[in-house]
Amino acid sequence: MEDVESTLKGRIRDVPDYPKEGILFRDITPLLKDGKAFALCIDGMAESVKGMDFDYVVGIEARGFIIGAALAYKLGKGFIPIRKMGKLPYKRISKEYALEYGTATIEMHHDALASGQRALLVDDLLATGGTAKAAAEMVESVGGHVAGFAFVIELEALNGRGALGNRDIKVLVKY
Repeated sequence: MEDVESTLKGRIRDVPDYPKEGILFRDITPLLKDGKAFALCIDGMAESVKGMDFDYVVGIEARGFIIGAALAYKLGKGFIPIRKMGKLPYKRISKEYALEYGTATIEMHHDALASGQRALLVDDLLATGGTAKAAAEMVESVGGHVAGFAFVIELEALNGRGALGNRDIKVLVKY
């Protein structure tokens, strides 16, 4: 069987000093461009969440949309977007959070999840955990339950897992 982590690492580009000086950005666009690598990524994520009980895949803007929507399709689940502020057309809730290089605000439709529904939160990268934690807090604020998280990449030195508490976290590539 093909080694998922090494194959995906070979398709992830390092971009120094983006989006600001001192940040090493892990760019997944070469992975997305390679159809076989992208399929391997989605299949690997689907396998990693096998047995996890959830109703919806919740993708966090922007690359979490790409990964999350493909994963939702693969698993036969519905997809819920969490977007940057000002992008959703209907009644929404919002959450401001800290990034490793500033602050941001994300939003979700207030009726995206009903009380008791379970969500798998998906994004391309787990760094400090701020974005994922804010997304989880929004899901819980409408009565939803976070079944777990799935990321393509984890930057272990930034200890994002610590921000997410004792939750099920699946990752394909670690740096």
